[in-house]
Amino acid sequence: MERVIVESPYAGNMEVNEIYGSFAMKDCLVNYGEAPYASHLLYTRQYVLRDWIPNDRRLGIDAGFAWRECGDKSVFYVDLLMSKGMVEGLEDCKKKGLPYEIRKLPSNLWEEFLDALEKEGIEVIRAKKKGKG
Repeated sequence: MERVIVESPYAGNMEVNEIYGSFAMKDCLVNYGEAPYASHLLYTRQYVLRDWIPNDRRLGIDAGFAWRECGDKSVFYVDLLMSKGMVEGLEDCKKKGLPYEIRKLPSNLWEEFLDALEKEGIEVIRAKKKGKG
């Protein structure tokens, strides 16, 4: 199994972004056969670091970057666009000459993600599918 560092948004709507990050890890496991590591979903757990406190956020980002060289590559999930932390992570990859890949969730996992948001009581606006009929 390839070891991948998962980059997905965290700051902002943390509830939505935590669910999205979980689906990014699922994509790595199920569709790519990879072993994902997502520091932003680990270090932000209760009683570890508080992402809304600048010093804690910086410490978490730096700790995540320290793991980057242990992975085979970094994968950036961009369905929800790139956060400032993700941009910083991409710049870190480029600066260090480390491999990375830009990804989006496949349609089946995207639909599961939207279903999960609705299950959590988060309003979702779904685009109408184009087609005949």
